[in-house]
Amino acid sequence: MTARHVPVLVVGGSLVGLSTSVLLAHHGVPHLLVEHHSGTAIHPRAASFHQRTMEVFRSVGIQSAVEQAAALEFVQNGAIVAVESLGGRELATFFANFNAGVEELSPTSRLFITQVGLEPVLRDRAVALGAEHLFGTELVSLTEHPDHVAAVLRPRSGGADIEITADHVVAADGAHSRIREQLGIPLAGHGDVADCVTIYFSSDLRDLIGDRNLSVVYVNHPNLLGFFRFAIDAQSGFLAVFATFDAAGVRDNNVARDLAPDRCVELVRTALGAADERQIEIETVQYWTASAATATSFGRGRVFLAGDSAHVMPPTGGFGGNTGVADAHNLAWKLALVHRGIAGPGLLDTYDTERRPIADLTVEQAYTRYALRVDPSLPKDDLQPALDDPSIELGAVVASSAVAGADLPEPPLENPRDGSWSVGARVPHRWIDRDRSVSTVDLAANGFALVVPSGHSGYDRAVQQVEAGTGLNIRLHHLTDGSGVDAPGAVLIRPDGVIAWASADPEAGAAGLPDALASLLSAPAQVASRG
Repeated sequence: MTARHVPVLVVGGSLVGLSTSVLLAHHGVPHLLVEHHSGTAIHPRAASFHQRTMEVFRSVGIQSAVEQAAALEFVQNGAIVAVESLGGRELATFFANFNAGVEELSPTSRLFITQVGLEPVLRDRAVALGAEHLFGTELVSLTEHPDHVAAVLRPRSGGADIEITADHVVAADGAHSRIREQLGIPLAGHGDVADCVTIYFSSDLRDLIGDRNLSVVYVNHPNLLGFFRFAIDAQSGFLAVFATFDAAGVRDNNVARDLAPDRCVELVRTALGAADERQIEIETVQYWTASAATATSFGRGRVFLAGDSAHVMPPTGGFGGNTGVADAHNLAWKLALVHRGIAGPGLLDTYDTERRPIADLTVEQAYTRYALRVDPSLPKDDLQPALDDPSIELGAVVASSAVAGADLPEPPLENPRDGSWSVGARVPHRWIDRDRSVSTVDLAANGFALVVPSGHSGYDRAVQQVEAGTGLNIRLHHLTDGSGVDAPGAVLIRPDGVIAWASADPEAGAAGLPDALASLLSAPAQVASRG
């Protein structure tokens, strides 16, 4: 058995694990990612990506690559509708255009791309930044110790086991996370809703789709509930089926129980609403469970849960993958600063404090949309009211020791249309150059950024003091008159784009910045001794 040490071990090489790897590499953290599959996704899941996720991809230099890959799979800015069948009656329009009304909220756009198209982009970028990936490798065991975590890995193609020690582990090993189970962390929420299937098929659908640009099509048919997505050439697609009904209208939530090929063709034909005998070829069928639940803790000790290992939700709203990327975005920079010795271990405690309430809210919103859009038979007495989509996507507000004096609203969201500069919220998007190429969202892509009004020179010395005391690099931005940025005084932006501290008093703010930042990083003694 060979043995080695890595600062961070990432378990799981799908969307969230790869996003974690890209972000760790972006922040200069050596790490190892292991994935039991031999390569990236082969089935087109998780096609809906929100502006906040695209901002994350923008921060690591892959926005353009993701957009180009997306254009190969979908015509963008399509509609999200509900129909009785594809060729039948339209019942509701949830989005006439996926980006309508949100264009000015971000330097990015909502995007449709599957994990098939996205994951290779993430993998290539992570490796280009120095990440190490072992695909086709099983995690055999994970053992916690006070000062490290020990793991045994086994190549699936044969060869000697690999013994790894790591300072920290990120468990991105999916909804049935073995690591979460080993930690003894339960899920809490609505639990399993239905045993579902996704039927991947090929058929010429051009006549049924016509000139409609349809991104997601919910099917509310008397015989089945589900949704379609179609390939860009309208020659193939998939049908996810949540439930079926017999001739008497009796509902069956266990679609996966009996699904012979002929039955799959029948379900696809029913959802298409095609009375003809067009050719439908079933390519593959995937079985999965629609669930709505959140882990009661996002980790223990040196092990952190991210993505589906931390929360599971129905696909309605497209929140699942986006929430997982947000987990990675919150955690990666904190691991980086602890790894570099700039922050104390208390900073890592804020991952659970900040992410779990937002994830729980998002799970509930996905469940509400599932009950209202897909399954009217579910009880409505425990539904949370449906909240505004842009607020869920862009408006999360966090409160922890890693933000100074955040005032947490209930629910912990702000409307991004208000453009507030609240501590604990994402920095609002403002273009800061004439070419509209640089946004306030971009300022902290590589670390902390301090935005101060023009002429407030006292902050230059404060930043120098912090950098000398901690080794932390802070990008200082003096706003010029007419910049269009309406920040209320000095604003400190964390590497994940969250406003960590603000001061409207130039003199007091400059004097208090070093101690404030040391407190945010859970390292006051370190700054005091070096400052």
